[in-house]
Amino acid sequence: MNHTHVALLTDYGMNDEFVGVLKSVIIDAAPHAQITDISHGVAPFDVRGGSLMLARAVQYVPKGLIIAVVDPGVGTARRAIAVEVAGGDGILIGPDNGLLAPAVAMAGGAERAFELSNTSLHLEAPGATFAGRDIFAPVAAYLLNGGRIDDVGVQLDVDSLMPGLIPLPGEVNDDSYGAGVKCEVTWVDTFGNCQLNVGADDVAHMPSALRVVLGDDVRRASIVRTYAEIQTGALGLVIDSYGMLALSMDRASAAESLKLGVTDEVWLFPYGDEPDPSQTTRVGIRK
Repeated sequence: MNHTHVALLTDYGMNDEFVGVLKSVIIDAAPHAQITDISHGVAPFDVRGGSLMLARAVQYVPKGLIIAVVDPGVGTARRAIAVEVAGGDGILIGPDNGLLAPAVAMAGGAERAFELSNTSLHLEAPGATFAGRDIFAPVAAYLLNGGRIDDVGVQLDVDSLMPGLIPLPGEVNDDSYGAGVKCEVTWVDTFGNCQLNVGADDVAHMPSALRVVLGDDVRRASIVRTYAEIQTGALGLVIDSYGMLALSMDRASAAESLKLGVTDEVWLFPYGDEPDPSQTTRVGIRK
């Protein structure tokens, strides 16, 4: 299958030449290639964060190739791989360290996988620390030029690929609050919304008003569809653009207010009828 599009996700940042060099290698060998940047702002070495970002984005990426590079084990025995999905409509290229696994699952699962062991397709390099430039980009260009995925190297058992690192929610019981859901923050976006690893279906058995337990801090938050539904100064659980619940505030940073970060644990319980002391109510002053 001939592909023309390649999407990129890395932890390279934009302060160095790494992204420009990666694109240049692709365009030099495959001038017809269309390139989309998913992000180059993954935190350095954060395989888990990169894998979640890629999984969120993959359903919107055009048919073609994805190069994902968050690779703290670059140059070691970790495998460089290409994974075919969706009947060949997509090929994900990157390190076999769990980075690709959640996106592969979102795309319907791996159909075939290959180790990028055919070194004749790679660039000669003075060192082993820039696999994006020397291995992933030239292999992608080869595929963009009509090359067969079978030629990139040895075929692998898809069950041997490194699994993803996405956390799963669990059940929790508390003497004071009863049965609840234990979850964690998987992503804090630019606006300070804290996405949890639970969707609305995971708490469908609970009322729309939930007790949010953050260690010793206990808050009330209602499940809402928009930020504007959250009272000023109050906390809400917004169903975000990916269908997950996100701890949010209206025009304020929930992460900053709650001192929350990625991997922090959050417990959700049904909320009773008592008022929430943390809410701020709008008031007016008149003569």
